[in-house]
Amino acid sequence: MTVHQLNELLLICSLVLLIAVAAVRISSRSGLPSLLLYLGIGVAIGQDGIFDVRFDDAELTQVIGYAALVVILAEGGLGTKWKEIKPALPAAAALSTVGVAVSVGITASAAHYLVGLEWQQALIIGAVVSSTDAAAVFSVLRKVPLPSRVTGALEAESGFNDAPVVILVVAFSSAGPVDEWYLLIGKIALELAIGAVIGLATGWLGAFGLRHVALPASGLYPIAVMAITVVAYAAGAMAHGSGFLAVYLASMVLGNSKLPHAPANRGFAEGLGWIAQIGMFVLLGLLVTPHELISDFWPAVVVGLVLTMVARPLSVFVSLLPFRIPWQEQVLMSWAGLRGAVPIIFATIPMVSGVEDNNRIFNIVFVLVVVYTLVQGPTLPWLARALRLGGPSDAADLGIESAPLERLRGHLLSVEIPDGSKLHGVEVTELRLPPGSAVTLVVRDKKSFVPLPTTVLRRGDELLVVATDPVRDAAERRLRAVGQGGKLADWLGTGRNDRETPG
Repeated sequence: MTVHQLNELLLICSLVLLIAVAAVRISSRSGLPSLLLYLGIGVAIGQDGIFDVRFDDAELTQVIGYAALVVILAEGGLGTKWKEIKPALPAAAALSTVGVAVSVGITASAAHYLVGLEWQQALIIGAVVSSTDAAAVFSVLRKVPLPSRVTGALEAESGFNDAPVVILVVAFSSAGPVDEWYLLIGKIALELAIGAVIGLATGWLGAFGLRHVALPASGLYPIAVMAITVVAYAAGAMAHGSGFLAVYLASMVLGNSKLPHAPANRGFAEGLGWIAQIGMFVLLGLLVTPHELISDFWPAVVVGLVLTMVARPLSVFVSLLPFRIPWQEQVLMSWAGLRGAVPIIFATIPMVSGVEDNNRIFNIVFVLVVVYTLVQGPTLPWLARALRLGGPSDAADLGIESAPLERLRGHLLSVEIPDGSKLHGVEVTELRLPPGSAVTLVVRDKKSFVPLPTTVLRRGDELLVVATDPVRDAAERRLRAVGQGGKLADWLGTGRNDRETPG
C-alpha cells in the first residue's frame, strides 16, 4: 500500500466515522437502534451502492465481528449494576439456555416446513436468530425506564446467550454429523462453566491488582481495564470455554468493583464500544449484496414472524415458569428480544464453513434483523407504557471518581452532586463520614473553598473527599446512601448492601 492509498483510506474511514457519529443523533431522536443506520451506511457504499465497493471476505468479517463483540460485551458488563442484575440472574440463565433451545426448535421448524429449507440450514437459522444482541438491548433498554428486574434479566440474557448460540451454530455448520443432543448439551454446559470460572477469576484478580497498584497516569487505568477483559476472552477461548461469557462476567466484576477512576473507565469503554459497533455494522453492510435480498425477503418475513410472535413468547413463558413473573413483564420481555449485528455475525459462520446455500442463510438473517428491528425498537417504549411498566423515578446515583494516594495509603474521591440527588441541602457535618475521611474542598460555580461543618451542599457542587484505605469503602457507601436517602439515610435503611459485588 502506498502513502497516497493510505491517505485515501484514512480519509474515507474518517468520513464514514463522522457520518456514523452524526447518525447517533438521528437514532436517539427516532428511537431506532443505531445499528440500522450503520448498516445502511455500509450498504450505501458497498455493492449496488454509491461507491460500488465490492467486499465478500466473510472470514475477515467474522474475525472483526468477534473482536467488536468482545468490546461491546465488555462495555455492557462494565455498565451493568450488580445490585440490579443479581435478583434476575436465575431468570436470565433460564432464558439463555432453556429459552434458546425452545426458540431454536420452533424457528427451525418454521424455516423447514414453511420456507422449505433443508434441516441443516433451518437449524442454523433457528440458532443464529435465537441470540439477542447486546448492543441493541443495551442501547434501547437504558433509554426506557423499566423495572430493574426486567432490565436486569434482559441485559444479562443478552450477555449470556451468545455463548450457547455460537456453540450451536458451529455444531450445525460442521461438515460431519452433529453430536447426539445429550452430548451437545454437555458440551455447552462444560464450555459455559469454564468461561464463567475464568471470567470471574480474571475480573476478581484484575480488580484486586488495580486497587493495589498506583499507575503513573490516570489514562492508563481505562486501558488496563479493557486489557483485562480481553485477557478474559482469550483465556476462556484458549481453555475451550466460552470466551464471550468470560469477557462479560469479567467486565461485570470490574464494573462493580471500587476501581480508581471508575467513571473514566466506563467512558473509555463506551467510546470503544461505539467505534466497535460502527465498524462492525458498516462492514456487515458492505458484505451484503442488496439485489440478492429480494428473493429472500418474504422467507425472512415468515421466519421472523414465527420467531417474534411464537418462538420468543413461548421461550420466555417456558423459561420463566418457575419464577412467577407477572404476565405483563413476560409480554414485554417477549417483545424486547431485540436482534442486531450478533445474529448477522453468526450467519458468517456457515459461510466460512462452506455450508450449502450459505448466502441464502446470510440474506434471510440480514433481512429478518432489519425488518423486525424496525418494528420492535421504536414500539418498545409504547408497549412498556401500555403495560404500565414504567420504572420508578429513583434519585440520581453519584458518579464517584477515585484516585489512589499511594504514599499516604489513601484515596482522593471526587464527587459531583447531580440533579435529583438528596445530597442537596445536606450540611457537611450531616454526612457523618467515618473517621479517617473528610470533605477537604468544595467546588461551586467554578470557585473552590474549604467547607465548614455547617456548609450546606448544593446540586452541581463537586466535593473532594480524602479517605484512608481502611475507610474508603465505608465513606463511599455513606455518600451514596445520603445521595439516595438524604440525611436520614441510616434510619430509612437506604444504602444497605447498595454496592454488593459478585463473588
